[in-house]
Amino acid sequence: MNRPVNCIMLIDDNKIDNFFHERVIRKCDAATHIIPKGSAIEALAHCQNGEMLPDIIFLDVNMPGMNGWEFIAEFSKLPLHQKCLIVVMTNDYDEPEDEALEAVQGIFHDFRPKPVTQEMLEEVIAKYYS
Repeated sequence: MNRPVNCIMLIDDNKIDNFFHERVIRKCDAATHIIPKGSAIEALAHCQNGEMLPDIIFLDVNMPGMNGWEFIAEFSKLPLHQKCLIVVMTNDYDEPEDEALEAVQGIFHDFRPKPVTQEMLEEVIAKYYS
């Protein structure tokens, strides 16, 4: 793949998942920068502080403190969210409920099950960056 995006953020409270997903992204050479975060609160603070905004966010839905849907609702309030981000929800379960999808309409782009694989990464990048 040759680094088609500048930055990918991983948001998951499971350190093993973040580690595995980061290895997949590095192996595919899909991004120049990878930012793993252990919580949605930590990721939101990173984005609010004007630090490097990711091109793609792989976001776990079920996390303590602030879940993935709540993160998207808060993230959508940031002024730069529309310019540079694709949000890809990752989860161990089936499709999200209609109420959750309505709440994040316009910012949520794709739903994929865990884990992030090379094939999934290639599909997402081809879909949004080709």
